[in-house]
Amino acid sequence: MHKSLIAGAVIAMALANAAPAFASNPPGTASAGSADFAKADQTFKVEPLAVCDVNPDQAGTVTGSSPAVSRSGLKIGETSSACTTEVVNPDEFITKTRSVATGKAFELSALVAAKGPRLKIGEWKITCEATDAGTSAGWELKGMSGWTGLPQQISSGYVHDIKAGNGTVLARAKFTDTVFPVPNDGSLSMTLLKITFEPSSGYTGSITIGTTACTPTP
Repeated sequence: MHKSLIAGAVIAMALANAAPAFASNPPGTASAGSADFAKADQTFKVEPLAVCDVNPDQAGTVTGSSPAVSRSGLKIGETSSACTTEVVNPDEFITKTRSVATGKAFELSALVAAKGPRLKIGEWKITCEATDAGTSAGWELKGMSGWTGLPQQISSGYVHDIKAGNGTVLARAKFTDTVFPVPNDGSLSMTLLKITFEPSSGYTGSITIGTTACTPTP
């Protein structure tokens, strides 16, 4: 199965009594992904890739980048990120922020030995934008293969079973997991994709593709 593009967005509105200064999410942050998984006595860890953090006090862009990584059973191409603060009303110092991370050439071959699929993602992108009125997050996945049975429309928090040829579930992939704080202050965080291994795969741990979070601007 090959999909050219899947995309979506979610929006959180700031409440009238919201207090962004006490938000549980940061002003803005993004990362292209990370990994922490193991098999027998081998551990494979990828620290968060291409991390950037918004500087809410100064207009401009903070960037992040990471070179391609390769672990046994996992490859991720070059990744990058940009976290921008823009002043939209200088007289009142009203700002908006945008945090975005992009990656390419994801390939998970760890499940092949257990008769599972070779999972590929050609490109991905995750974005969190914030104004004084609220926040929104958007995402894209391109060039996916090996994801048999994935629906054309992926709802927030959708869980996809990754199976071996005999139907055994080797791992579970959760898409666009979005978290709103309680009480809701208009901020949000999103994980584009998290693959968690099941014991039948021979692996433990998980792999994350694309994370972001942002909070309404002051």
